[in-house]
Amino acid sequence: MSPLDREIIRRKLAVIVENLNALKPIMKMTKEAYIGDVYKRKATERLLQEMIEAAIDINTHMIVQGGHIAPDDYYESFIKAGEFKLISAALAERLAPSAGLRNRLVHEYDLLDHSIVFDAVHLAEKLYPKYVKDIENYISKEDE
Repeated sequence: MSPLDREIIRRKLAVIVENLNALKPIMKMTKEAYIGDVYKRKATERLLQEMIEAAIDINTHMIVQGGHIAPDDYYESFIKAGEFKLISAALAERLAPSAGLRNRLVHEYDLLDHSIVFDAVHLAEKLYPKYVKDIENYISKEDE
């Protein structure tokens, strides 16, 4: 993996970490308080969207740079990342549905179930740090 590739990937990993940190206050809110605060909801939606898109970008970049065909869709980018051992297969299976959340955040923003978005914050808190660690371990291995 070239130094440029690692730089691109690490920049996108930094977006994920930064957005996870920005979501910490939301994790402390009650669901009712979250649903009642339009500004917190909108900020949360954007932070989740950016975080998921950064992961999709990383997945696609690493898959293509690894000599494979680009995934057909965002969901598959996670599945392929697991198949090609960029991240664990179990983590890939758990993260893949976040591609659907990203699509709802972008295209169905007027129909969002705020409870689902709130729950996604707590799931992201558990899964995305593992994603960052797996990707960092993979690209660090490539340095050796």
